[in-house]
Amino acid sequence: MKIIVNGQQAFGKACLEAMVERGDDIVAVYCAPDKEGKPVDPVKEYALEKGLNVIQPPNYKDADVLDEMRALGADLMVMAFMIIFVPEEARDIPTHGSICFHPSLLPKHRGPSSINWPIIGGAAKTGLSIFWPDDGLDEGEILLQKEVDIEPDDTLGTVYFNKIFPLGVAAVLEAVDLVKAGDPPRIAQDDSQATYESWCKKEHAEIDWSKPVGDVYNLIRGTNPQPGAWTTHGGNELKIFDCAKVDASGAPGEVIDVADDGFTVATSGGAIKVMRVRPHDDKKIQASEYVEKSGLAVGDVLGG
Repeated sequence: MKIIVNGQQAFGKACLEAMVERGDDIVAVYCAPDKEGKPVDPVKEYALEKGLNVIQPPNYKDADVLDEMRALGADLMVMAFMIIFVPEEARDIPTHGSICFHPSLLPKHRGPSSINWPIIGGAAKTGLSIFWPDDGLDEGEILLQKEVDIEPDDTLGTVYFNKIFPLGVAAVLEAVDLVKAGDPPRIAQDDSQATYESWCKKEHAEIDWSKPVGDVYNLIRGTNPQPGAWTTHGGNELKIFDCAKVDASGAPGEVIDVADDGFTVATSGGAIKVMRVRPHDDKKIQASEYVEKSGLAVGDVLGG
């Protein structure tokens, strides 16, 4: 089966690498055009190392782009971490169409920040989907899904890199094999269960210390490492990353303890022990180092 791999960044590269290593017939690798002053995309870099045909169209609408794709004679297009919309005319060129990876259990969490939001919402599970994309946003029929647990101390980083990323690469290979075998699943999404959230941005990541401790904790870990939950101290922005939920009390936002391994901030119904931060004028540092540099002390109020 002749395969087009279309993707970007580390996940796209990992999928391509796994397919090459097992001997899949990759007739072309598509990725976004290079950006001036930016590093070459890992997908392109790996594809060139392996002598693969790299194609970087600015869109998938122009007749010459479509003709070039038709000339490849592909049986399937695998879309792994897409940043450019691929319309139906292009998706349907391969004999068996196109399949796409999405890091949520569709129809839940359609949209671009689909790992952040379930963690922020306190979910105990999430997962990934390989689906047959249509022109809607993450709305196509499901080929396969895999579920992962969100543990109480998981962050965006651990859920993605330790769980969804490796499981997603394996799922892409499994999906390709299902297409090869013939009659792969095409399960309609239940739109009544659908949710959509847009990008998780800085404006969503501001900490409200008056909220319940569980909500604050989920926001911090659901935005760690990106975009980074933040508050203010002494009029300056302070991003908070590694933390723990603890039993303690105080006025919301009040620093109630300073120790060698961090400082503790009160919320409603509990407190957050902060262990790693990023000040407005520095890189990520241990919270204890921030205490030394900033003079943060018991009684200070964050976010005020």
